[in-house]
Amino acid sequence: MISYTLTKRQARLFLLRHQKLTSEALPEGKQSIYDYVRHVGCIQYDPLSIAGHNHELVLQARVPGFTPELVQELLYKDRLLVDGWDKNMSIYCTEDWPYFHRLRVPASTRHEGNDILMSTVSEVREALLKRGPLCSLDFERTEKINWAWAPARLSRAALESMFYWGELVVHHRVHTRRYYDFAAKLLPEHLLQADEPNPTPEQYHDWYVLRRIGSIGLQWNKSGDGWLGISGLKSKERTAAVERLLLQDRLREVRVEDVKLPLYMRTMDAPTLDHILQEEAESIGIQPTHIPFAAALAPLDNLIWDRELIRQLFGFHYRWEVYKPAIEREYGYYVLPLLYEDRFVGRFEPVMDKKSSILNIVNWWWEPGEALTADMIPALKNALSSLAHCIGAASIQFLPIVAADCGLEKLEEALHSSRV
Repeated sequence: MISYTLTKRQARLFLLRHQKLTSEALPEGKQSIYDYVRHVGCIQYDPLSIAGHNHELVLQARVPGFTPELVQELLYKDRLLVDGWDKNMSIYCTEDWPYFHRLRVPASTRHEGNDILMSTVSEVREALLKRGPLCSLDFERTEKINWAWAPARLSRAALESMFYWGELVVHHRVHTRRYYDFAAKLLPEHLLQADEPNPTPEQYHDWYVLRRIGSIGLQWNKSGDGWLGISGLKSKERTAAVERLLLQDRLREVRVEDVKLPLYMRTMDAPTLDHILQEEAESIGIQPTHIPFAAALAPLDNLIWDRELIRQLFGFHYRWEVYKPAIEREYGYYVLPLLYEDRFVGRFEPVMDKKSSILNIVNWWWEPGEALTADMIPALKNALSSLAHCIGAASIQFLPIVAADCGLEKLEEALHSSRV
């Protein structure tokens, strides 16, 4: 078994390189969006949009010039990406459709005994055949059924059931509302008819463990958010899969200073780590030259799926506090981590004013020991400008007290000196 021993800095550099969170990691355009999603398996979707949806924030941090229209085209025009379930609600490559067959099969029998729901499914099916893409509000019936988190209209429950078992896919969205149509009309037949790629549970577990580790870059065999959404994969099955993958040299062990548990990386990603180690060895005594990088990360960014791992490697503790009562929040409602080079320097709370097209920065918190320096300004300016461009903001505005208290006046001047 091949094993690596790394410093925390080396581990951080690998993660950032793997996540395409470095200068000039990706060029502009839809191809980079597709390549990144294919590289990490999936990115999470969340309906909240305070300053952009989660998947948009993930992509704007990596793809220069990103706008939501680009990913919309890949999803609903090109059909190279698809809405689905992976790590909770996610976006993944359409080519991966056959791999989730195991999730769709039980969904197809889950409500067989519910006559009211199945009757509504028949009505929905007939309506879709006659009228094309529809959402739950396109149906007159208003009866409700106990569903997921709360009672829902029967039409919504029927549409979602058909979506879960793969008969329907999302045709398009209007804001967060999903319009559905038949998968047979929208997806390639060879994918719909493909055999189960992982016939045995063990093969499925191996595939998913490998996929999820690749979604982050480095991961440990420890329960946490990084493993969410994998049906049937408990600690015992996950450990067995890791051991098989190590024996097959599809995974490699990574030991990091002061981190008790071993981490794991995909063997296919080893060249990236080898390149980092070689660069470090060759740069001893040489002042490296590169363009400083900064990014505003999404609350559910792939890099920070496992919050405890990030705390140990980066010394940065991040919690998404949208579901906490206001009085219990340490920071704010929708707060984004701020990455600069190989460290998190702070976090801030952006709020988009759609009427004025101003992106307001209403709160800012530096990490201990951090403050704005002249070297940071160009990179932070690019990071905030990328966020503003993504959400269609005409300008960025700091609340006066925020700029003054956090020493951000020079950053604000730099943003105002050029068009966002």
